[in-house]
Amino acid sequence: MKRKTIPLNLVVLLLGQAVLADTVLPAAVTVSVSDNLPKLLKQADTDRDQKITVRDKSVQFKLTDKDKKSYTIQGTYALSVLLQELTLAKQRGEQVAQLERVKLQENIVDRTSRLIRELFWDGLTRSTDEKGLGEILKDSKTSTKNAKNYLYVPEADKIALKYFRDIAQKQPKLKLEVRPVPRDITASFFKSLDGHHGLLGLKVVSDPKSKSPRPLPYVVPGGRFNEMYGWDSYFINKGLLLDGKTELAKAMVDNQAYQIEHYGKILNANRTYYLTRSQPPFFTSMLRETYSQLPKTDETKAWLKQNLKWAIHEYKTIWSVEPRLIPTLQLSRYFDEGSGPGPEVEPGGYDALVAPFARAAKLSPREYLRRYQKGQIKNLELENLFKQDRTVRETGHDTTYRFDLRANDFATVDLNSLLYKYESDIAYLIETEFEGALDQEKPSAWKTLASKRKELINRYFWDEEKGFYFDYDFKNKSQSDYISATAFYPLWAGVSTAEQAKKVLAFSAKHLETLGGIAASAESSRGKISNPDRPQRQWDYPYGWPPHQIIAWEGLIKYGLEAPAQRLAYRWLYAMTKNARDFNGMVTEKYDVVTGSHEAFVEYGNVGSKFAYITREGFGWTNASYQVGLKLLTPEQLNSLKKLTTPESVF
Repeated sequence: MKRKTIPLNLVVLLLGQAVLADTVLPAAVTVSVSDNLPKLLKQADTDRDQKITVRDKSVQFKLTDKDKKSYTIQGTYALSVLLQELTLAKQRGEQVAQLERVKLQENIVDRTSRLIRELFWDGLTRSTDEKGLGEILKDSKTSTKNAKNYLYVPEADKIALKYFRDIAQKQPKLKLEVRPVPRDITASFFKSLDGHHGLLGLKVVSDPKSKSPRPLPYVVPGGRFNEMYGWDSYFINKGLLLDGKTELAKAMVDNQAYQIEHYGKILNANRTYYLTRSQPPFFTSMLRETYSQLPKTDETKAWLKQNLKWAIHEYKTIWSVEPRLIPTLQLSRYFDEGSGPGPEVEPGGYDALVAPFARAAKLSPREYLRRYQKGQIKNLELENLFKQDRTVRETGHDTTYRFDLRANDFATVDLNSLLYKYESDIAYLIETEFEGALDQEKPSAWKTLASKRKELINRYFWDEEKGFYFDYDFKNKSQSDYISATAFYPLWAGVSTAEQAKKVLAFSAKHLETLGGIAASAESSRGKISNPDRPQRQWDYPYGWPPHQIIAWEGLIKYGLEAPAQRLAYRWLYAMTKNARDFNGMVTEKYDVVTGSHEAFVEYGNVGSKFAYITREGFGWTNASYQVGLKLLTPEQLNSLKKLTTPESVF
């Protein structure tokens, strides 16, 4: 068959991309990286931010191949793709690169999904082995005394202790000090960590080939979040499983089980300053979904059994006992066991909280906080506010006006839906995988727990008049009126009736649905924003987050509401895709869903927006949401997305 070539001067258009060939454009172009890359940046990156975006003025560049033939690359997206491909070649150490036409002209939807699969997951994968420790020990959120790097390892894990102490001896440049963590983590132990916070070790196994110890890898969210996070890991695992990275997903489960075994619970993340708090519990869901992708062997059955036992242990020792159990309701709440400011909170993060007290003392917020932490100022009211703030961080929604700094006083609809899912999952797995008995555990007992919790969820959280779920303020014995995307959790967990699911959908369409998907809250619930005392919070309107989107989609689908789920998925993917196209492939932790923009630089900024030339990470759960969302769309919707048709035009 005769190979087809592109005629002279043919313009190939693709979402703003155009390649005008001054000569025949072959399937691949061989170019000098050192010749083309600096010229491209000089001509096209006109605002000098090390990206090519819609903010740049230049939309055309002449790419020269090794034979001095030139090809005019035209359009912001096309130029950004060229920049990314040349950057990848440079990072591979190539002086001469072969650029494939199929990649230069790749649709932004296909490209974003492919980069997540081929590049981003690898960029987010960490290992505490000798090679990887240097990268993972770094922590931009806090500093230590003497500039040392501290690694804390369970004192019961002798193999891991020896493994890491050997590395500390062999690699003095790491400035690594390995310290044991006692089995019983007391308040005095946590206090001893002041100025010495560090990384918490995760599971070390024996390599089947070398028989030597090997730390299991894990995936971090990205950016400043350079450790394994609690609820992020569930959503990340969904993406890993979709992209065929089953062994990595399995390692993520093992690392979370290790935390339950040695640190008492699945932590906010594996740094010592997170030892006092957990995060939204998704472990049984993570376990079930990962197990479903594994071969059914005696080995994987044993793996399931052991990890299911750890799930039961976590349920019984963390979520169904005080202080997280509310005895008067027999429902659960979030609760951080620590006190004082969170060590991980960046400078300025507490300015709004401290400001009223600082003004009264005629001090700046940061000076007031400094004196408070040194014990020079006593303030019981502020002490309570810090306690409440810590609990907000255990909810995963840090920060928000949802609780008005009274998070300890609320039984929340999301947490109790997740615990209903635990109870249901445990009953299901014991019944289907272990012939109705797991040691002394019986499915009937867990079904009874689930049934009781379901009744309580509907009694305390459901508002029949509004047709929506709200948190319950047990201190004041009243429902909250804060409209939150967490109302989709009962649908996702299977608590709701079909009629309730339809009502939640209708209510959210009025209050939460936006151009770019589901907002974290309603604008009316967030209230008026005013600096410095009431600044914008990142888990409130107008921002939207990947976990809320996925929970809403899957919850609606569970009740046969596929079309609305696809509509919401399309809206979210539209916002993500448009930003990736216009901003050099950018994939960020959250979006302003009202405008459909990544420009959500609130509180800690927007992780995933800062990179040079090409992002190699995106953001963990956002990557996953893209892969999950694409699977939900119909072929017609996918085609519309590739053309970036606005949601209003599609639905």
